[in-house]
Amino acid sequence: MDNTTSASSTSIKTQTAFTHEQIRHYDAPTDCLKGKNILVTGAGDGIGRVAALTYARYGATVLLLGKTTSKLEYVYDEIEGFGGAQPAMLPMNLESATQAEMQQLATLIEKEFNTLDGVLHNAGILGQLTPLEMYDTDTFNKVMKVNCTATFMLTQSLLPLLKSSAHGSVVFTTSSVGTHPRAFWGAYALSKQAVEGMSDIFTQETQNTTNLRFNCINPGATRTNMRAHAYPGENPMTLKTPEDIMAGYVCLMSDDSIGVRGQVINLQPK
Repeated sequence: MDNTTSASSTSIKTQTAFTHEQIRHYDAPTDCLKGKNILVTGAGDGIGRVAALTYARYGATVLLLGKTTSKLEYVYDEIEGFGGAQPAMLPMNLESATQAEMQQLATLIEKEFNTLDGVLHNAGILGQLTPLEMYDTDTFNKVMKVNCTATFMLTQSLLPLLKSSAHGSVVFTTSSVGTHPRAFWGAYALSKQAVEGMSDIFTQETQNTTNLRFNCINPGATRTNMRAHAYPGENPMTLKTPEDIMAGYVCLMSDDSIGVRGQVINLQPK
């Protein structure tokens, strides 16, 4: 059933709980994110870059987190170029980041911004497309650290700030191979399964104590570098661009979605 409401969400403005179809085709008011501070991981390129720019266009102050400073600087300049709220750059390599470093990041955000209204966990790596029996252990650990463990660590560190928001939103990035694992997708599929479970558990543990909400978003086949590596023979011009799928990303960060909890939103359902 395509329904974003649940028993746990009935106490929070349930009249605005959208169906998945409404989320995918959300018609965003011009200033729907005005006054919100939103952190985007993997903000230097691909979907993360476009999401950061889109959030800024709708009024948010965007905190750009990524491992390549030069890419973050480019996105920073793009936002300033169209008159968006001054963003912040937060260089961090999620593969090597420690819990202490993430706690320091949370302290910095609190000092500079007081609160945090949203997090888009977009950063991720593909790893190998090979049978599990042949999967390189070091690569497996790297994929799980970036896609899952670091996502958990960062969320845990930022929770006090997110809870201080009137209506905080955490959006995890999943994949069709996370919901329905497929052969040869190895650590990537397993990491996305874990992320969906993480969102579900966080939802259950916070549903009666906070206005903070957790959801997963599956962008589907999108014209990105990761997609090109996974499907090298595919014509990228047949795919939607990150810009084409931004309605769902904006909706889940806006207050119109405060009744949406614990959902996996497929932006390109078949």
